[in-house]
Amino acid sequence: MKRITVIVALAFLMTSCVSKKKYTALEQDNGELKSELTKTKVEKEELEAKFDEIQARVDNYNSKINSLTEDNNAKLVTVDGVVISENQKEALRETLKNVPPAYMATAKTLKDSMNLAVQFNLKKSMENIEEDDDINVNIEETVVMISISDKMLFKSGSYNISDKANDILAKIAKIVNSEESLDVMIEGHTDDKAFVSSSAIKDNWDLSVLRATAVVKKLQDKYNVAPEKLIAAGRSFYQPLVENDTKENRATNRRTRVVILPNIDKFFALMAEKK
Repeated sequence: MKRITVIVALAFLMTSCVSKKKYTALEQDNGELKSELTKTKVEKEELEAKFDEIQARVDNYNSKINSLTEDNNAKLVTVDGVVISENQKEALRETLKNVPPAYMATAKTLKDSMNLAVQFNLKKSMENIEEDDDINVNIEETVVMISISDKMLFKSGSYNISDKANDILAKIAKIVNSEESLDVMIEGHTDDKAFVSSSAIKDNWDLSVLRATAVVKKLQDKYNVAPEKLIAAGRSFYQPLVENDTKENRATNRRTRVVILPNIDKFFALMAEKK
């Protein structure tokens, strides 16, 4: 009987030992899980804080963008389908004050007013250029075309500019330099007379381009016209004024044409800068 009691007691003790070990292990695991959970909560809170910070910055940027957009829209106006700023509108109004009302009578839109104002100013600028047999001035809307005869600028078959051209080139340079929004294209035109094969100038294309380039360089180097405003073009003999059938007609076709072109985009940009 004693033997049986001892065996039961030993079994109970062994069972108690195993349960305590498992309990200790579980308790340890529970502690580790709680620690991981706490760490995860901290990381979550840190991420949420960073997200809130980023969101606040995004909201701030969006607010600034919306504010700038509303400000810019408030400063832009549409006139006759053309979008301009209030500054440009005011500058244009000041420009038009210098144009006689009668001259503006036919204007129906902003573009009409702009073209007439530019045309009026160009005509005033051209008053000191006198027309004669060698110089012809024609104004079509906002484009000024000055045709200069060959004998005023070059010797026959040459692209070296004569001293006789200094007066007219100085006047053209003064006009171009007086207004920042003007560009100028120089066109060389020849007659249809062929060159001898031994000539340094191969054909009329060469001659027309070289003459246009010579005038451009003269305007830039001697009369300080900004090079970005200058265009050189050679036309050869393919745009004659009259038939190349007589000596007199060939002389008429040999010419240099100066085309003064208002740059409207540049005009508006400059008006905005001046305010």
